[in-house]
Formats: sequence, structure tokens, C-alpha cells
Amino acid sequence: MNIIEISSLNHPGVEIFSSLTEAQLRNKLNPELGIFIVESPKVINVALDAGYEPVSILCERRHITGDAADIISRCDDIPIYTGSRELLASLTGYTLTRGVLCAMRRPSPKSIREVCERARRIVVIDSVVDTTNIGAIFRSAAALGIDAVLLTTTSCDPLNRRAVRVSMGSVFLVPWTWIDDINILKDLGFKTVAMALTDKSISIDNPILSSEPRLAIIMGTEGDGLSQEAISNADYVARIPMSHGVDSLNVAAAASVAFWQLRSRV
Repeated sequence: MNIIEISSLNHPGVEIFSSLTEAQLRNKLNPELGIFIVESPKVINVALDAGYEPVSILCERRHITGDAADIISRCDDIPIYTGSRELLASLTGYTLTRGVLCAMRRPSPKSIREVCERARRIVVIDSVVDTTNIGAIFRSAAALGIDAVLLTTTSCDPLNRRAVRVSMGSVFLVPWTWIDDINILKDLGFKTVAMALTDKSISIDNPILSSEPRLAIIMGTEGDGLSQEAISNADYVARIPMSHGVDSLNVAAAASVAFWQLRSRV
């Protein structure tokens, strides 16, 4: 084991965990060199199981033979930075992680065709910027039979530290990539359904939706929902029937309902 004792968060290599912003970790000028941070042993193990490459680990001394022992045994000879509980507790957010952080290398982006090749149900996340919502949507997607996730470039990064934590590692379980033009999905054989409240919206339990062999569910931003262009270009527009005069749900909650109702039955 390559254990490195630190007495300061300024120790070389620890800046990945302590001071670099999400944008700096992504390294947009050279994405293949990008890093993201995974928190807690359970989520780190999910990432390792999915084939993500670890770069370094930060944990308390006691976790080297405790909560982090299994992870360390899987990570060859990467640096294991460790220090006192008092030192690491001064790191923002550290106390929420069960004491183990792992820096991992970003994978090369996949093509839309590669992600969607065998998919029957996918979700398009259009301009959703809240990290909690992104994480929750991924968790529901993994649990409720969504085969792939596509995100417009105006959406939050799924490998954002908080999004990964909220998803409980589900961002590592469902294939995903970025999309510039939603209309390309029609060339791949998908019908699209925009989740929106309009005069022409059909109920989400309309049998025509669940009978589609390949369906892309389009979810819009938290505040204004989908753009008029996205709605107009969709094959269907659907709404979730509601009671007590409530006209909308949080996007993550709405996505869960849509995923369950529109899941592939075959």
C-alpha cells in the first residue's frame, strides 16, 4: 500500500479533494484528463464494479484497516492520503462521507448511438441544473428500467460530487452521454414524449405510449419546464394526472412516475 501521511490539506496531491472546483476537476480543455470525486465506501465500490479507474484515496487512519480496507485492496498502488480525524474534518463535506473519498478518472465520452444501441426506454434530461435532481433522476432510472440517459449540454454534470452521492452510485449503472440535438433520436428509431402541461397533452397512462417499442422520455428544467421547441418537436406530449389542484411535481418525482408508467413491458 502506498500510504502517505499528511499534516496539512495543502499537501501535494490532496488539492484534488480540498481545493479544486468541479470545473477544474473536469478540465474542460482536456476532458480525458478529468477527475471526479466519489464519496463513501458503498458508492466507491459501485464505481469500481462498473470499471471506473481510481486515482487516489483520502481517508482517516482508522479506515485503512476498516471501512476503506476492501477498496484499498482493489486499487493497486495508488496514493492513499491519510491524516487525523481533526484534520480531515476541516475539509468541507468530509463528515458526510463515512470517512472515505476516492478520486477517479473520467471515462471517455460515449457516442449517442453507442449508448442507445440496445435501449428501449431512455430519458432525455433537458436543462436540469440542480445536482440533487440529477442524482435522483439517475437513481430512479436505474431502479425503474430506463436503459440510457442523455443530457443536453445545458444540464448539470452527472459526475458532479453531489449528484453522484444523491444517486447512490446509480450514475455508474446506467449508460449516459451528452446530446446536442434531441431530434437525432428519431433517426435512431425512437418516438419522443415530452412531459409537459399543454392543451394537447395526453395522460401518461394512455396505452399508445407504453406500446411504443422505443420511447424517449423528455424531462425539462426545474422552473420553466421544456421549451416550446422541444414540446413542438416531440411525437407525443404527456401529463401526469393529479389531484387537489396540484399542477406539477418536482422534476425528479415526475421522472420516477414517468419511468414506472412508461417502462417496457416486454
